[in-house]
Amino acid sequence: MFIIESYPVAVIFCIITMLAWGSWANTQKLASPNWRFELFYWDYVFGIVIFSLLLALTAGSSGDAGRPFMEDLAQADQGNIGSAVLGGILFNAANILLVAAITIAGMSVAFPVGIGLALVIGVIVNYIDSPLGNSVLLFGGVALIVVAMLLNANAYKKLSASQDKVPTKGLVLAVIAGLLMGLFYKYVANSMFPDFTQPIDGKLSPYTAVFLFSLGILASNFIFNSILMKKPVEGTPLGFGAYFKGSSRDHFMGILGGLIWCVGMSFSILASDKAGPAISYGLGQGATVVAALWGIFVWKEFKGAPKGVPTLLNVMLVVYVIGLALIVMAR
Repeated sequence: MFIIESYPVAVIFCIITMLAWGSWANTQKLASPNWRFELFYWDYVFGIVIFSLLLALTAGSSGDAGRPFMEDLAQADQGNIGSAVLGGILFNAANILLVAAITIAGMSVAFPVGIGLALVIGVIVNYIDSPLGNSVLLFGGVALIVVAMLLNANAYKKLSASQDKVPTKGLVLAVIAGLLMGLFYKYVANSMFPDFTQPIDGKLSPYTAVFLFSLGILASNFIFNSILMKKPVEGTPLGFGAYFKGSSRDHFMGILGGLIWCVGMSFSILASDKAGPAISYGLGQGATVVAALWGIFVWKEFKGAPKGVPTLLNVMLVVYVIGLALIVMAR
């Protein structure tokens, strides 16, 4: 299987993760305005499963390093399979709430608050499991991310107040999403053999882990998304027949969104071998800055904001970038 052999290449993979995770949500924006996020999300999940399987059958089954995908899947023990699947379930619970928050509050709010909180929790949890890197720089970066989150939440509150909107629902959904999102990565990381060049009996290769993770997402989606369709956060309840009324463009955008996100997940997992799970996950969550830039400058989500809000947003972005830089330097 293909593996990364140096830290600089791992950082490049983390940057690609950052771009992918920060950009996939644009596909939701590019679907039809009346295409509900619950319907979009089914195709998004299908896209994740499709890409994870294709990658496992190609890059995960070629080369001399590690263990080929099918052989690896056949020898995996139940505990590690369950850990990877549980990671998918936790991720899906978080991500579907994040998509709901994007629908209500926009990318430039949902990502800095939700994913920012996930970054903080994820870095701490993954560092406890695998303490790689300079702790002062790592947690100094995390502290700056917290500051950036608070600045963004304050900017959104000012915008909502100027438009006579109540910001609570979007922020609450983003916070809940972040709390859950910060936990999933460790379960996927724990299911894999730590040195990708040296397979361990019962443990998973990164490609097998991501595929099983995607199956956890798919299985849990029949529960989580079905509940949201019947009890939506906004709008009227949906029946499954509504899914089949979407245009080919709507379905394509959802699948494309899942493919893009899974590129990021796969690259992050591959990078964790050389960068360490905490740094790989933390740097990938620079997606927040990417998503905020899309939301602010392309989708104009803060258009008409009162005086002072643009300054808050600019400071937020600078603080976030400095925090990410410290996380990179920690290794």
